[in-house]
Amino acid sequence: VQLQASGGGLVQAGGSLRLSCAASRTIFSTHVMGWYRQAPGKQREFVATITSGGSSNYADSVKGRFTISRDNDKNTVYLQMNSLKPEDTAVYYCYARPPNLGLQSAYWGQGTQVTVSS
Repeated sequence: VQLQASGGGLVQAGGSLRLSCAASRTIFSTHVMGWYRQAPGKQREFVATITSGGSSNYADSVKGRFTISRDNDKNTVYLQMNSLKPEDTAVYYCYARPPNLGLQSAYWGQGTQVTVSS
């Protein structure tokens, strides 16, 4: 297993969750890592990404509420999710891709369910 995601759960609207994605050291130190999510009946959508140098990017829908970070000692990427909304309900997938290649070359985690109740 190259990526191991965890941290999902059930939370009320306005609450917080933190997702984790642990990777092998080789992947973590060289790949761009991030998160996508997929809600029932919808296509998978981009959430956030972070480069090996720490540069991050976010979907407009989560800017100001979600923060992606990385712990180089633990080879782990985190997604801190605050002010959660029911529309954030989805299965969240972490990924790691080589910096010069697209998602077709990415490794994917197994997905973790986030459910936000109203």
